[in-house]
Amino acid sequence: MRHYTQFYIDGAWVDPVTPQTAEVINPATEAVSGTIALGSPADVDRAVAAARRAFAGWSVSTVAERLDLLRTIQGVYTRRMQELGEAVTEEMGAPIALGTGFHVGLGAGHLQTAIEVLESFRFEEQRGPTLLRREPIGVCGLITPWNWPLNQVTVKVFPALATGCTSVLKPPQLAPYSAQILAEILHEAGVPAGVFNMVQGQGSVIGAALSRHPDVDMISFTGSEPVGVQISKDAADTVKRVGLELGGKSAWIVLDDEDLAANVAAATGGMMVNAGQTCSAGSRLLVPKARMAEALAAARDAANGVAVGDPLGEVGMGPVVSKGQWNVVQDYIRKGIEEGAELIAGGPGRPEGLDKGFYCKPTVFKASNNMVIAREEIFGPVLVIIGYDDTDHAVEIANDSPFGLGGYVSGRDREAAIALARRMRTGAIWVNGGFDFHAPFGGYKRSGNGREWGEHGFHEYLEVKSIIG
Repeated sequence: MRHYTQFYIDGAWVDPVTPQTAEVINPATEAVSGTIALGSPADVDRAVAAARRAFAGWSVSTVAERLDLLRTIQGVYTRRMQELGEAVTEEMGAPIALGTGFHVGLGAGHLQTAIEVLESFRFEEQRGPTLLRREPIGVCGLITPWNWPLNQVTVKVFPALATGCTSVLKPPQLAPYSAQILAEILHEAGVPAGVFNMVQGQGSVIGAALSRHPDVDMISFTGSEPVGVQISKDAADTVKRVGLELGGKSAWIVLDDEDLAANVAAATGGMMVNAGQTCSAGSRLLVPKARMAEALAAARDAANGVAVGDPLGEVGMGPVVSKGQWNVVQDYIRKGIEEGAELIAGGPGRPEGLDKGFYCKPTVFKASNNMVIAREEIFGPVLVIIGYDDTDHAVEIANDSPFGLGGYVSGRDREAAIALARRMRTGAIWVNGGFDFHAPFGGYKRSGNGREWGEHGFHEYLEVKSIIG
């Protein structure tokens, strides 16, 4: 059992102003795995005050000082990677190989990327008669979700540190453990008091208090569209900067070539990673109508081949994060059936043999793009396959969405795939796989605003000053 009943404020672990705790449920067993303290606006006030005091010194620290700190953090992070991964598995149900692998690796990658960007970042440049300076924006409120907890925390905390900002982190209530360990890592590495602070609690309380706080200069939020909208409203009265990475309903276009079946299988398997709880997941798979039968067979085999079960075992998919999320996924599966979508694999209920834990069946539908299951973000292992007539039609379907966060194109003709990617109205598009920590990530339309990752992630935390003459 884990018991995290203190917050990290001003370089120390402190008790909440008003003691209150909540249980954390292990989604694989439905048993209580621990408790955390729930904060209040008074705790936010203490954390913001500490961050404001620390900003005066940290904002004028040298690049060399910040690099030294990041490299020290890197050493401690590396030593505790196994522990971090185990926490991710316990808190949100990721298979242990995924938790100790890609989940932890994302955090390590963002840390290394922050170091690489900081080594060559130009905080000043002369342009004609004007000196342009990029200066830290100030105190940042960082609000993160439960689905990729280390990724979403580290992609905010490390650029904020690197640019000279101070911060207050509100981790997800459903998945609080890995953030707690990360705070211990930062403390051990010697982050100056007040530069990083953390308050656990409910988003409606802590997130709202940060968004409205007059001494918070910026909010960086990753999560759902409705919450992002509310944060923007809460922040408006103090005219603070708000960066939003919100939902998605990303299209994955598979080209008509010899690799179609393999690419459909890969896309189906990719959708089931992390139990489908990925904002940029390719949840709409677009395939040529003329080869629909072949595509459906490949998707059915791939979905049925995903091993679902205890995340501590050798499985490809664990549970979704909570009973509430399980209910949401089940509601969407039933809605798809009611709408007349053709069920290709999976369906409602738990997989056979699993009578406890928030497990869903890897589910595939053949549907049309106007159905609810093709329009709304499900955030679970549910793939919708849609047929297209030609590549123009594929692009039309891909862009016919209120979201625009991610996208994918698979096909042997790389230039043709890139040509399609250029026409897709979305923030990040992966062509035939690949990965780049320096590539900016963020959304068009209702998927948010601003960009994270790499150098673009630094700009989120900087103001631009013109010194003319």
